[in-house]
Amino acid sequence: MSEKLTREFFHRPVLEVAPDLVGKLLVRRLPDGRILRERIAETEAYGGAEDLACHASKGRTPRTELLFGESGRFYVYLCYGIHWLLNVITGEAGQPQGVLIRAGAVHDGPAKLTKFLQITGSFNGNSATDDPELWLEDNGFRPEILTAPRVGVDYAGDFWKSVEWRFIAKKE
Repeated sequence: MSEKLTREFFHRPVLEVAPDLVGKLLVRRLPDGRILRERIAETEAYGGAEDLACHASKGRTPRTELLFGESGRFYVYLCYGIHWLLNVITGEAGQPQGVLIRAGAVHDGPAKLTKFLQITGSFNGNSATDDPELWLEDNGFRPEILTAPRVGVDYAGDFWKSVEWRFIAKKE
């Protein structure tokens, strides 16, 4: 039996939430009523204004305002002008943190996952716990977690591109 994740789940530091999201289910109710589920296989943590790979490192802007807000909200943005990427805000308001949902068990990239689940910018700012069309569930599955450096953040400098804030479900 699956249970929806609560706001309290997300109201923790990003380095606790990011590994804990691995193994959870991302659930999407399509407009025709069909429900799609995919197990989260990989996440990346982005830890505040000092993290040069985090969008918030450039300060408060209309794009990043959500990162500074309440935890448990979706942060969805367009990457390279073509791919929607899904994140969830974590931690305390005013301390920008978020988790990128990097891959599912079947769809092995953030853009492939959002395309499969038909996630667009229309979900930006929605509640990850109360949205009737997109939410996260826990069915008790707990994979072994591996860590690795984040992907595609070379611009952030040697330290921030090397920190092992990517969390990956070990394949059985």
